[in-house]
Amino acid sequence: MRPRRSLRRAWRPDLTVDFYTQADSVDFAHDSERQFARLLDFYGITWEYEPRSFAIELDEAGHECGWFTPDFYLPDEDLFIEITTMSQKLVTKKNRKIRLLRERHPEIRCKIFYQRDYLHLLIKYDLEAVGESTPDVPAPTRIPGPVQVINLGESETG
Repeated sequence: MRPRRSLRRAWRPDLTVDFYTQADSVDFAHDSERQFARLLDFYGITWEYEPRSFAIELDEAGHECGWFTPDFYLPDEDLFIEITTMSQKLVTKKNRKIRLLRERHPEIRCKIFYQRDYLHLLIKYDLEAVGESTPDVPAPTRIPGPVQVINLGESETG
């Protein structure tokens, strides 16, 4: 009897192609943004990194004093994306900024990806092991559920 051949092929580094993407030319504030950008590049989704800041607060004299700069803009979707992998207590500040953005600029579409959504992408697309280049992101205690993109301002009709 012949020994059973494994259908699994050995990894060959000489056949591995590491491609250069738009994400490799940007100086991101956080590794999670770089990983998200590489995912967008892989799927051919056009994006811009922090292309615009929006005034979200006014001082007593009516001058703009508070600003919000979403992480990504997807021009084909006319959509801004904010990535947050911070602890929950700091996420409240970002939620407030997005709420203020909606109040002052209702024409702007902006969605937020929370830490659970980001961890789900890491696991689903095997982007990087948690802690490898993201030491500030704790390892998930469970496999997250489906990605939830929260839109904090548009009401659902149906």
